[in-house]
Formats: sequence, C-alpha cells, structure tokens
Amino acid sequence: MDTAEFVDILRREGALLAAAAEAAGPDAKVPPCPDWQVRDLLRHTGAVHRWAARFVAEGITEPRPIDAEPELDGAELLHWYRDSHRHLVDTLAAAPADAPAWTFLPAPGPSPLAFWARRQAHETAIHRYDAECARGGTPTPIGTRFAVDGIDELLRGFHARPKSRVRTEEPRVLRVRATDTDDAVWTVRLSAEPPVTVRGESSEAETELAGPAEQLYLALWNRGPVPSVTGDRATALLWQEKSAIV
Repeated sequence: MDTAEFVDILRREGALLAAAAEAAGPDAKVPPCPDWQVRDLLRHTGAVHRWAARFVAEGITEPRPIDAEPELDGAELLHWYRDSHRHLVDTLAAAPADAPAWTFLPAPGPSPLAFWARRQAHETAIHRYDAECARGGTPTPIGTRFAVDGIDELLRGFHARPKSRVRTEEPRVLRVRATDTDDAVWTVRLSAEPPVTVRGESSEAETELAGPAEQLYLALWNRGPVPSVTGDRATALLWQEKSAIV
C-alpha cells in the first residue's frame, strides 16, 4: 500500500469516527476501552492527530511529547476533533515525499511521510471501531489488504521495540495466519528479549492464531477474541495478557 492510499483511508476513517462519536454522545461508554467515554476517545485521538501532523509540518526529527488534551466537551470537542483530523489529512496530503520527520518504529517504511500516513491510518481505524462500538450497531468493515498491513505493522513494528512486554523465559514460536488471503503468515519467536517476527511460515510453531484478516487485526489489537487458536494455548494467553501497547 502506498502513502496516498493510507491518506485516503485516514480521511475516511476519521470522518466515520466523528460521525459515530456524534451519534453516541460524549457520555457513552467505549466497550473496547472500559475506562473511556466517547469524550476521552475524541480527546486522545485528536491530540495524537495534532502531534503527528506537527512532526511532518515542521520537519521535527527528534521525539517530543503529545500536547495536553483539551478540556473541551460536547459540540466544541467534536468540532475540535474534526479540525484536528482535517489538519492531519491536509498536512500529509501536501507534504513532499522526502519530508523529514521523527518516527518511532523499527524499519519505519520508505520515508517518514509514509510512516506517518500508515501509522495514523491504523490509529484512526482502530479508534473508529471503538467509536462505532460506543454508538452500537454493526461496525464499518475493514478491508483485507489494510488489515493485513496493520497486522504486519503491529508484529514487525510495535512488538519489535524494546518496550514490548510479550516475553517468556522459555522460548516459544507463534504463527499468525490470515485465512482469507494468500501470503499473510507471520512467524513470531518469543523469548526473554523482544519478539522477532518474520513474514512466512515455520513448522516449529507450537501455537497458531488464525482467522479472517479483519477479525485477526482487531483481535491482535485486543478488540475481540482470536477467531481460531490451535496448539499450546498458554502462548495465546501470554499474547492476550501482555500485548497491550504502552
């Protein structure tokens, strides 16, 4: 997937998030995030949008903290979120392909711009799902290619970082397989060090997490159960308990 595709997905997902949040109302609980109400979801996601846009817009190449979330609520908060989302989309769409910016995952992609378009598309898709859960009804489907890309970012990006908590003293091998598309298999080697993930299959795997790409994507982001677990269930439980991103 290329940068333009991710920006288009980001544009669509942010609009859906805002619409679901408006329908749900600021007091609605967010079932995938039990400590949040919709106002918390909007404040968090809008702050992340503004944080990401600033790296690209200002060419910032060093890390900087996310600004404090606003105390806005109700219609003012929704307007602020929509403005934050629009600013991010416009920034990414207008930036040159070689724009400098800080990134925070290993092997971030072909460019910082590509990294941020991809990262914010997935950030927004997951939180759009959260908002639609708060609203109720059937969530908007997630495309298979996009879901596969998100699984790859999670396994080979987030969980390659030193801060991944998915560790085990006894080495284990986990296989992750999207069942509705070809060549969407990952082998994850777990140890006392950060997980090491490669695309491809290994006969050494003691456990397999499998299912359609959309369901697997949401499950790996702790938004639902893994459709199918085979082999050693202790490894699947380890993932469930330790994989939350911090």
